[in-house]
Amino acid sequence: MTQFMHFIDGAFTAGTSGKTFECRSPHNGALIGLAAEGGRAEVDAAVQAARAAMRGPWGRMSVEERSDLMRAVADGITRRFDDFVAAEMADTGQPRKMMEHAFIPRGAANFKIFADVVKNVATESFQMPTPDGRGALNYAIRKPKGVIGVICPWNAPLLLMTWKVAPALACGNAVIVKPSEETPGTATLLGEVMNEVGVPRGVYNVVHGFGPNSAGGFLTEHAGVDAITFTGETRTGTAIMKAAAEGLRDVSFELGGKNSAIVFADADMDVTLEAIGRSAFLNCGQVCLGTERVFVERPLFERFVAALKERAEALKPGGPEDAGTSFGPLISQEHREKVLSYYARAVADGATVVTGGGVPEMPEELAGGNWVQPTIWTGLADDSAAVNEEIFGPCCHVRPFDTEDEVIGLANDTEYGLSASIFTTDLSCAHRMAEAIDVGITWINSWFLRDLRTPFGGSKHSGIGREGGVHSLEFYTELRNVCVKL
Repeated sequence: MTQFMHFIDGAFTAGTSGKTFECRSPHNGALIGLAAEGGRAEVDAAVQAARAAMRGPWGRMSVEERSDLMRAVADGITRRFDDFVAAEMADTGQPRKMMEHAFIPRGAANFKIFADVVKNVATESFQMPTPDGRGALNYAIRKPKGVIGVICPWNAPLLLMTWKVAPALACGNAVIVKPSEETPGTATLLGEVMNEVGVPRGVYNVVHGFGPNSAGGFLTEHAGVDAITFTGETRTGTAIMKAAAEGLRDVSFELGGKNSAIVFADADMDVTLEAIGRSAFLNCGQVCLGTERVFVERPLFERFVAALKERAEALKPGGPEDAGTSFGPLISQEHREKVLSYYARAVADGATVVTGGGVPEMPEELAGGNWVQPTIWTGLADDSAAVNEEIFGPCCHVRPFDTEDEVIGLANDTEYGLSASIFTTDLSCAHRMAEAIDVGITWINSWFLRDLRTPFGGSKHSGIGREGGVHSLEFYTELRNVCVKL
């Protein structure tokens, strides 16, 4: 039985509330452990520790010293690689190979990339004339914002948490992390690494709990938190934005999506199927950038649907330690009920179920897990719920189209604007489409490639702000202008 404690001011603590909540395995429903539930007292203690760190040695460190510590944190994650893999598998139920080849290495890489970015991205300077003819020089400097509230999702816990924590710390801020109540493991474990490599106490804090009337709500309301960054559903982001309005605090949000893949008749089928097979079903469809709407040019439509069906049916659900497992469970029973409700609604709305649509038969030792089948539909109306609402499960609707203008209208007919993928060997067409689709990131003949120096974020209801490279520095620092009379 694992005990997930808060990590406040460099020490693990159960807090003062005495409350705990259960953490259960997504792949078999077994009890993993108990997590301490934080309240106002724990959040207040974390804020005080973070503000003290900003006044202490952390606030006086040079950029080079902080950069060296960020690299040490990355090395610490790598040194304890197996521990992080085990913790993330236990929390998410996803296959070991996904943890080992993507999620954990990317978590460590986030610290390395921002250790470099913070040292190598310049600010601006201008020389200006003055009435006496001697001139003046203006230059900008970056200063940390202060205490950052980091509210994390459960679908890729370490990767998405460090995507925010790494630049925040590299810029000299202190952080208070509120992990998802579904996935407390790696955020807690990272506290051990912070102590092992000598990050000053109070710089990295973790408070476990829920949202409203718990740790998440109290963190977003706390006047001692200078900015808030959040990845999760749009409804929660709206609530956080309302709380952040008190004190006019900055927010950075990556929110929901209903992402499209657009497949032209001249697309390379092998490349397209590999990419869409991953984008629709990876992590059991629990990827913010995943594809739930696929538009295929009519001459290729039947062939594509048959090939994607074959790919979906080849996925093998199983335990995370099984080398043959290629498909994991959903995060919770509650989320499974949501996904299955969309499966039922799609059928009620007239969908043709190409494959899936239900719950797979699993061996007895896995029967208590949150399993659903990878699912493909055709034939739904453009205004149906499964076509328009974010499901966040391993499913997609495939629809034919005839012209560029038609598919541009279809792809943009959503309140979301996170990502899209375009598949064609005609690069002129690809460039036209990329400019026309209203999303934050468009992939051409690929999916999920991320250069961490480039801007990342959503438009419309999919988010506010951009992260990555200099764009993360712009959120986690305040630019100050210095004017020197010559």
